[in-house]
Amino acid sequence: MLRALTTADAAAAAALIRQSFAAQPVDPPPSATGETTQAIAAALANGGGFGVEQQGTLLAVVLWQQAEGGLYLGRLAVAAAARGQGLARRLIAAVEAEARRRGLPRLHLKVRLPLLDNRRLFRACGFSETSFHAHPGYAEPTYAVMEKLL
Repeated sequence: MLRALTTADAAAAAALIRQSFAAQPVDPPPSATGETTQAIAAALANGGGFGVEQQGTLLAVVLWQQAEGGLYLGRLAVAAAARGQGLARRLIAAVEAEARRRGLPRLHLKVRLPLLDNRRLFRACGFSETSFHAHPGYAEPTYAVMEKLL
């Protein structure tokens, strides 16, 4: 079941995000591995999120916030056992519907360059890479900004 997340979901969402991002082999390590219940509750209060739940367990989550003339999509996480079922696509579609409901012209996100499957997923959902950036202390780009015009 796809549904909006509430602050009551913050602990479960934070745990899923930490687990999902910890499995990503990137340098520098993702800050999401230190995500807290309090930070997720604040993100939900300042923006929103969606989750896919089955039998009371969150299998996938995404957070969003209105920023830079669109909705910023972040912390997309799918439990390892639930990958390959189209849950990420369902969450992306839900964020797109929210942006359209708000009359916003675009979605945007950041994705690490080594995560080729993630980049392919976002391209398949209509996003394009618009710029490349390096984390502080890195000479070469480490992530791309992607955008989908609505």
